[in-house]
Amino acid sequence: MKQTNDKKHYFMKKAIEISKKSILNNGGPFGAVIVKDGKIIANSNNKVTSNNDPTAHAEVMAIRKACKKLNTFDLSGCELYASCEPCPMCLSAMYWAHIDRYYYANQKEDAKEIGFDDHFIYEELDKNPKKRSMPREQLMREEALEAFKMWEKKSDKIEY
Repeated sequence: MKQTNDKKHYFMKKAIEISKKSILNNGGPFGAVIVKDGKIIANSNNKVTSNNDPTAHAEVMAIRKACKKLNTFDLSGCELYASCEPCPMCLSAMYWAHIDRYYYANQKEDAKEIGFDDHFIYEELDKNPKKRSMPREQLMREEALEAFKMWEKKSDKIEY
């Protein structure tokens, strides 16, 4: 459901307010709001340092809350408002959650200016995996394929 400009601004204002409050509570300067049918169903601030969890970005935390509240992993029909352009991890999570549309305020360049630079991740993803800075090694593929074969044959699987 697309929102009117007044509603969009209202929801974005909420995300920005959350980002400001986050700073006062030992979080990073990021906030996110998830909306369904014109109502806020979840929101969160960045909790990386307060939770000691590098994946606890505002968007990911809001997605977790929305999924729990709606009792589903599929957030089709939802929109996400973020105080800043999502990083690669958050954007990926939004795709996996099937968010319909997202809005953001600050740009990734604005985040870079205050020390939140995701550019290296984009560069790493563009590289041949063998040339990435994080070493990698494949182990036990044949044994792991057994789980994939089991999944493929499972008649009552829930696809996502």
